[in-house]
Amino acid sequence: MSLFTKAPSSVCFLRLSSIGDVCHTVAVIQALQQYWPKTKVVWILGKIEFDLLDKLENVELIVFDKNSGLKGMWNVWRQLKGYYFDALIHMQIAIRSSILTIGIKAKYKIGFNFKRAKECQWLFTNKKNPDTKSKHVLDSFFSFIEYLGVPPSKPSWKLPINCMHHHYADNIIKNLPTIIICPSSSKEERNWLPNRYAKFADYVIKKGYQVVICGSNKRKERDLADEICLIMKYTALNLVGKTSLKQLTALLAKSELLLAPDSGPLHIATTQGTPVIGLYGHSNPERTGPYNSIKNVISVYKYFIEKQRGVLVDDLPWSTRVKGSSIMQSITLESVVLVFDAITRDKKLCLRSNLR
Repeated sequence: MSLFTKAPSSVCFLRLSSIGDVCHTVAVIQALQQYWPKTKVVWILGKIEFDLLDKLENVELIVFDKNSGLKGMWNVWRQLKGYYFDALIHMQIAIRSSILTIGIKAKYKIGFNFKRAKECQWLFTNKKNPDTKSKHVLDSFFSFIEYLGVPPSKPSWKLPINCMHHHYADNIIKNLPTIIICPSSSKEERNWLPNRYAKFADYVIKKGYQVVICGSNKRKERDLADEICLIMKYTALNLVGKTSLKQLTALLAKSELLLAPDSGPLHIATTQGTPVIGLYGHSNPERTGPYNSIKNVISVYKYFIEKQRGVLVDDLPWSTRVKGSSIMQSITLESVVLVFDAITRDKKLCLRSNLR
């Protein structure tokens, strides 16, 4: 049973982070706007995520700096003074986010159900999203607006990338077939091995591709990129720490393919329709993988989770993770090359077919 039989006047979304999850949220919000174009949408999100989504069309963005504590909450509440939403979609399960909802006025405060909520989120909501069957996080997020009354639809994205960002990407790509490698995840244990990244980069350069390595300005990401470049026989363009999130998005839009572990860029690439080879060991790619490139994921998750837990993966809680610092070593270079060759062969066949 849907909560609304006609368009609500206003809906507030609370999803602060991470980059991948806010990319999912963009698709959800834009699906709601497509169906209910007159509904006012407000989105409370994180500071870093705002850098990617600033000027998102027809959405009022409210930034919550998680490092600012109670002062940051007061700032959000002050900006929302006078607002009374028909619905607050609470899609962040951290207790800090739930406390933030206390100062947000809404008729319905909708969170995850008891099976999927964590950190007592259910205490802060008066409606529970009934969905327990969705495997992928994006599908789970879509179930929130379906609960409101928005019919199911295929995810699509329109990110606020302007001509300056595209011009930047054009100057980097220079009409060369380009493979982007974003080698770092937020947790180092999820990263693949530097020598295997390097050998993969050398392989695709020999195939005639330009390789661009991207990432944030964090020291560990710069060190990893430097190590990869040092091992390589050929030369890659190292842009780690040199691009904004919007510039990265434009680069991904114009590239042939992205290679990355479980990380934000993998989901940004999905928003741009760029094929992704995802490397997974610690989290279930059916839950957090690149939504339109699940078939290209190379995963050792199922093997290790069933080995560690002693039960089938389908019998485990939705978000169960593999533990261990050497899991990603099990992903071979040969397996990545095989998937790469299959993707590029299929793209060439498609191009030849379109030219006929």
